[in-house]
This record gives sequence, structure tokens and C-alpha cells, in this order.
Amino acid sequence: MRTLEDIQEEYEFLEGDERYRLLIELGRELEDMPQPLKTDATLVRGCSAQVWVYPTGNAENLHFLADSNAAITKGIVALVISAVQDRPAGEVAQMDVIAALEPFDLKNQLSSNRTQGVPNMIALVKQHAARIAAA
Repeated sequence: MRTLEDIQEEYEFLEGDERYRLLIELGRELEDMPQPLKTDATLVRGCSAQVWVYPTGNAENLHFLADSNAAITKGIVALVISAVQDRPAGEVAQMDVIAALEPFDLKNQLSSNRTQGVPNMIALVKQHAARIAAA
């Protein structure tokens, strides 16, 4: 998976539809999430599309599997995951993920129903991280 910094560098050179294509490409690059993990327990509430997030790894190296049934939403999921992937759980629990995503200006680049679930996804990721860090 690409780093958030690498994605941002590419994103800044693109405009309009090219940014959508990059998001779709990022979604395709997400690690496959096995179908049995796509349950009500891993479903992110409040998203216009279905989004699932499942934590793996341990406190030192938190890893997430994630998926969505919508291409652009899946790209947004990939952005969020790239911000936190393979970091220590304690760091992710304290991280300001919204600030990390600010350079992408998602609220102005995408429709509101595509971004409405982002805070819920970030909250879920941070809750998972806090739980794993405390274990």
C-alpha cells in the first residue's frame, strides 16, 4: 500500500476526474478482505455505501483490512487506511486522521454523501486502535 505522502504528492498534480480515477485506483489496491469478515460487526455506520473495516496485527503493528461496495468510496477508505496502516496502535489511537487527510480537501472534491461516513470510519479505526493498545 502506498503511503499517504506518496498519494498526496500524486493527488496534487491531478484535477477533477483524474482525482476520481486515482481514488478508484487506490481502492483497487486495497488488500483483499475475505467475505466472511464483512459482517454487521465490521460494517461502518453512516456511510452512503457499505464499508467494512477489520483490525488485524498487534499493538506494535496495527493492520487493517477494509472494503466497500462502491468504487470511489473504496478509494476514500484506502486513503483513511493508508494514514494509519502498520503503525503502533497507541499512535493510531492518538492520531488526528482528519488533519492528515486535509490536503485532499475531500469535502470540496467529493459530494457530501460520499464523505459523510468518513468521520465514522475514522472513529471506528481509532476505537479499534485504542482497544488493541490497551490490551
